[in-house]
Amino acid sequence: MAKKTTILLVDDDPDIREFVTYNLTKEGYHVVTAKDGAEGVEAVKKHRPDLVLLDVMMPGMDGIEACEAIRNNLDIAGTLIAFLSARGEDYSQVAGFDAGADDYITKPIRPKVLASRVKALLRRNVKDFDSVGSIEIGNLLINPEKYQVFLDGGIVEMPRKEFELLHLLASKPGKVWSRDSIMDRVWGTEVIVGGRTIDVHIRKIREKIGQDCIKTIKGVGYKFEE
Repeated sequence: MAKKTTILLVDDDPDIREFVTYNLTKEGYHVVTAKDGAEGVEAVKKHRPDLVLLDVMMPGMDGIEACEAIRNNLDIAGTLIAFLSARGEDYSQVAGFDAGADDYITKPIRPKVLASRVKALLRRNVKDFDSVGSIEIGNLLINPEKYQVFLDGGIVEMPRKEFELLHLLASKPGKVWSRDSIMDRVWGTEVIVGGRTIDVHIRKIREKIGQDCIKTIKGVGYKFEE
């Protein structure tokens, strides 16, 4: 029997936990829950979920802090994370992506929309990089099998979507990738994210591996330069 996909739901509202658990269980997922950020981080270590649905506003350790704690722990840093939040403002989404989130889903949650977004996220999560494999450009090594990036021999911590974006651009140095193409290849057409999502991820990558590696092509998109 195939192992069920595990989803961890972290939310301080018991009604939300019950509602989301019921609907995702109906879709065939195994759902575990936590009621705050600190408990959520420990649950990620224990259950190793395929996806974490993380509320933003929680007492104690909030969702942003919990996301950062996950991303800063190399053992669980590659975990897929989507925020669930009633705050749909652009700056809130940017803060979420800055913390390392892969997606941002606004409340109130509609069951069919949630199921579609979860399905799209998990499908992108099993993307096959075998056609390209490891990439070595100068002092930069990108290993898709382990989702690791090395710069001058040292490991660079990079959340999953940052990694996938870097791997995509570096797979064809000099090629100009349009914003629509990047969104489709990295996030998928069924995942709706804020307009600044790509910009936030590009900025974070540049901060980690150098400002000159990725060039902005005004009005078009981005390219990787050797």
